[in-house]
Amino acid sequence: MSVLFALLFIVFCGAAMLLVPLVTVGAALAVAAGAFLIWLLPILLIASSNKTTGGEKLCWILAIVCLSWFAWILYFLVAPIKPRQAPFYYY
Repeated sequence: MSVLFALLFIVFCGAAMLLVPLVTVGAALAVAAGAFLIWLLPILLIASSNKTTGGEKLCWILAIVCLSWFAWILYFLVAPIKPRQAPFYYY
């Protein structure tokens, strides 16, 4: 009985040692995917925002790509750079 227990223990330890690299790679990929999503978050928020439109929105997204979180903070502090004009209708 003790020989069988020792053999099962050795097999279990060997299997656990083989799983360590797989778990490590999985954890590393999960951390990398999370970091990418955190980096992508400001771009998605600006792309879906109604504060700016067109070329100004594109410039803010390019600033996010180049300057990252600093530009995102500036976006929420100063965007839109020029105020929108109300439509003028002739009657």
